[in-house]
Amino acid sequence: MDLILRAARMVDDAPLVDIAVEGGRIVEISPRCGSAAREEIDCAGRVVIPGLIESHLHLDKALLDKEKPNRDGTLAGAIEVTGELKSQFTAGNVRHRARQIIEKAIINGTTMIRAHPDVDPIVGLLGVEVLLELREEYRGLVDLQIVAFPQEGILKAPGTEDLLRESLRRGADVIGGCTYNEIDLATCHRHVETVFDLAEEFGVPVDMHADFADDADDPRFALADFIAETTDRRGMSGRVALGHMTSLAGRDETERRAVLRNLAAAGVAVVPLPATDMHLGGRGDTENVRRAVVPVRDLWDAGVTCAYSSNNIRNAFTPYGNADMLDIGLLLAQIGHLSGTADLARVLTMATHMAAEVVGIADGYGILPGRAADMVVLSSTCVADILLDRPDRCYVIKSGRVVARTTRTTHIAEVLCA
Repeated sequence: MDLILRAARMVDDAPLVDIAVEGGRIVEISPRCGSAAREEIDCAGRVVIPGLIESHLHLDKALLDKEKPNRDGTLAGAIEVTGELKSQFTAGNVRHRARQIIEKAIINGTTMIRAHPDVDPIVGLLGVEVLLELREEYRGLVDLQIVAFPQEGILKAPGTEDLLRESLRRGADVIGGCTYNEIDLATCHRHVETVFDLAEEFGVPVDMHADFADDADDPRFALADFIAETTDRRGMSGRVALGHMTSLAGRDETERRAVLRNLAAAGVAVVPLPATDMHLGGRGDTENVRRAVVPVRDLWDAGVTCAYSSNNIRNAFTPYGNADMLDIGLLLAQIGHLSGTADLARVLTMATHMAAEVVGIADGYGILPGRAADMVVLSSTCVADILLDRPDRCYVIKSGRVVARTTRTTHIAEVLCA
């Protein structure tokens, strides 16, 4: 054997298990694996979970906040500030910033990232080119999927469609979209159809930013039903994800539930991005300020496949973050009135098994014999308390190899009595 995790906790109130790995895959899970391994880790009852998945992350735009912050805190302001900064991007500075976040993510237990580099006439293919290089550089440490993302729109920014097509030719894995960043509803519909045309042409999944507003008063931010219908018509069920979807929170409950049923029936996934959505949302509200995060329990009740992610880190869209999926999960639980063992377990699943469905790796994912050995040993000893404990990622294991370790020694000073 290459590696054995001894005395690992996978389920509360169940016996501890050994997890044996060979050739990058899990080969045995049993109360006591009798074999020896080249490397053994004594988990001593600590929890082991599958590798965490960042299903929506903008590596190319990370860490820009110190260069120019978003003074008004709005989505429009963030797009404007970032557009100015993009014109000054170089391969070197994009690579430097992206590396910092990739390495933070690895240390925090992430074994898969779906990244959305901008593709537009301002920055061209620079972000995609850098991430293609980083995908190879970090191979074996973290898997990197690349989404060709038209932040500035497609029809509004002539030349973008050709750039998207070239990104896919060069090796981007997913076609993105920014449905609302067009001038009217008709061109938003054409934007969606263009994205699906490219998905069909290159045989790739779709991952679009959609309905990113406080409410659906502007019809450009009420495209969920149209996207669901297009997904069904194009035969893309299970291969479409939508990020943000914040306007759903501002819609009448009956209407919202009907939209979510349509998304579920069409096989369209939804990825809330709570750090960004709550920061940018409700900026015009002076009382009863909206949270602007799609209600997660409604997603669950409707049967919508859903994950969550960091989205942006320390830039005009989100001036916070450490690429830590457990921190984001706790934030999502707090925002969404989610609590108790069952709710928190389900939130964690949104960063693991459900995220694996969103990014298309579910068949080879999870702690089961035959699956890829992507795992994290946490400092927690109780599965139910993972989000609450904010545990250390003691060992991060990618394809059966330890790729990151966190060790910490703490003590309380002895109390001196008079």
